Amino acid sequence: MGQFASQSNIVKVDGLSFNDTFFDGMLAQIQLAKHKNGWFIEEHVHFTCKSWSEALSEENVTRWLSAYTIPEKSTPKTVGLIMAGNIPLVGFHDFLTVLLSGHSVIAKLSSNDKALLPFLAEYLIAIAPELKEYISFSEEKLEGFDAVIATGSNNSARYFEYYFGKYPHIIRKNRNSVAVLSGNETPAQMIALSDDVYRYFGLGCRNVSKIYIPKDYNFDAFYNGMYTWKEVINNHKYINNYDYNKAVYLMSDIKLLDNEFLLLKEDAGFSSPISVVFYETYDNLSEIQTKLSEEKDTIQCVVSNMGITGEIPFGETQTPQLWDYADGVDTMDFLLKLN
Repeated sequence: MGQFASQSNIVKVDGLSFNDTFFDGMLAQIQLAKHKNGWFIEEHVHFTCKSWSEALSEENVTRWLSAYTIPEKSTPKTVGLIMAGNIPLVGFHDFLTVLLSGHSVIAKLSSNDKALLPFLAEYLIAIAPELKEYISFSEEKLEGFDAVIATGSNNSARYFEYYFGKYPHIIRKNRNSVAVLSGNETPAQMIALSDDVYRYFGLGCRNVSKIYIPKDYNFDAFYNGMYTWKEVINNHKYINNYDYNKAVYLMSDIKLLDNEFLLLKEDAGFSSPISVVFYETYDNLSEIQTKLSEEKDTIQCVVSNMGITGEIPFGETQTPQLWDYADGVDTMDFLLKLN
């Protein structure tokens, strides 16, 4: 997928298996994904391809799988995947993990992301035809599975629990990511944070939707970093959300900070609307550590350089490693135990 990493310079890479067969088709699928879902702009889909091409290096795959004992022979189970559609290929990691664990996958795709994964599955089958009997997609109600991995909202999770609770399962709910700032971050770090906020328009669970700041924080530093993404306001879906949220807040006489493409709202919640970042002030770091620990089941990533437990560097939320499991649940371990 690395050859699709740059929107302005897409070239064929010599030596790749079945490249001539699938290259133009992949370009067509990227366009189809964009037309079916207005949030899937080419820049973001290409970024997804670049991230996966880097994550799936031989070194990374070896490091990832070396932590497990994968049996050479086992009786494959059928694992049902119910995928979200908030960002491009959001279920690809689950898809790969099921196959690498030796099981079969039957995937039910989100209506928002139906173009890309089936095409990549065709490419995998072209390279390794034996995978054909291990991969299927379903438009109907899932049937004939032994275990389930389902990702959705808090509301859909209740549905998943009801229907799939008797099977071995992983059920994921809403999560958001936060950043803890000291006010001493460098301009480069704040620019990197803008990627954590804006990549995929903030629709991913790894997007920063809330910041914690000291009470005397200078918001100029934050907004200067966010300015890198100023062109986001030219996206019609984004500006519609910005205008709507701004109008609702102003009519409710809610205090806002606004730079004409991003709203900052003081709020104790985590799940901010598109175009809005929540903020909350703190007196000391231990206060934040306690709060984050209490809310760990609703937080996906913590971005900081202050020594917060489990923190990740600025700018890296949307480039997780293969061993960075969603919700901290080891999917490969779950799947291997099915054997």
